[in-house]
Amino acid sequence: MPDTAVVDAEVHEIFGTDQAVFEPLTHNAGNGVTAGVWRVRAGDRSAVLKVLTRRKEATARWAASDAPRHWNHWRREAHVYESGLAQLWRPYGIRAPRLLAGVERPDGDVALWLEDVPGEPGTSWPLARHVEHARRLGAAQGAVGAAEDRPWLSRRFLREYVRSNVLGQELLDDDEAWRQPLVRDHFPSGLRRDMVRLHHDREWFLDVMEALPRAFCHLDQWPANVRAAGPDSVLFDWAFAGDGALGEDLGNYIPDSVFDLFLPAARLPEYAAAAYDAFVHGLRGSGWRGDERLVRLAVCASAVKYDWLTALMLARAGEEQLDYGGGRTVPAGRRYRERGAALAFLAGWAAEARTLASQLGFPEAPSGR
Repeated sequence: MPDTAVVDAEVHEIFGTDQAVFEPLTHNAGNGVTAGVWRVRAGDRSAVLKVLTRRKEATARWAASDAPRHWNHWRREAHVYESGLAQLWRPYGIRAPRLLAGVERPDGDVALWLEDVPGEPGTSWPLARHVEHARRLGAAQGAVGAAEDRPWLSRRFLREYVRSNVLGQELLDDDEAWRQPLVRDHFPSGLRRDMVRLHHDREWFLDVMEALPRAFCHLDQWPANVRAAGPDSVLFDWAFAGDGALGEDLGNYIPDSVFDLFLPAARLPEYAAAAYDAFVHGLRGSGWRGDERLVRLAVCASAVKYDWLTALMLARAGEEQLDYGGGRTVPAGRRYRERGAALAFLAGWAAEARTLASQLGFPEAPSGR
């Protein structure tokens, strides 16, 4: 936390008192743009404080960037809230927490004081609630399309994000890495072949994604970033928001529901089919009249976002397995079994994307030549 006097002044402005209790909240502590996230309570009132920074030390991948278009631009989330873009989807049932105050601190950091949203977190939603969120997302993106461009919205997010994840890539062709017990015992047969092929075709997939119809996207939709509050889905963490392919947000949300053990991988085929149908229903209901094959291609080609995950798991198969935020351990065998099954499902998406792209006149993927 910064100078106590700075925080006390903000607490007084928000709550009208100097007495408050700060409770740290789970977040990606490795990201250089986030100085911290807290729930702040003063009597029977509460708010969430998120502090954005460019001064925090971080690994190269998670370093904060001053470049406004960079996928990890340090001040983007403040811009999204201040501009009102975070509430752009509200008429369709998806909103952001209300911005109570945005404070430019003397040290250069930005403090976002946000509504503390009650309600059921997406991490414990039943499958039907995830499917309903997909419908709302389709309605919102179908109606809004690509938002008016702002100089700080991310561009080419997927390409930059994927290229920044390099840990363990040399292990994809390493026999010993694939013979590690966690990998050998829990990854499905054929996964090595499929993931090596996905990696080989990575640039082709990225080119395809960038050629598809565009939409204003959140670009970090997953169950830990959403909460059900009354009739609304409340979506948090707008730090990556910007230009994306129509269908890209859904292509992120579905597998991330399984990768972090919120839904079982065994339900992924059923869940993915229902969520996609709901998304398209929302699109059509909003008046969108485009070629649905392009949306399906975006969802399936989004599998490329997880090109890095196989390599990461090869690199960390000998380590303790921690949950998001690093607060507790998770059973290693379960994690590798569930993620392996989800990656195999994404290999199916990738194969479908290659077929769809050919039908739609895209150049053939390198591995198909």
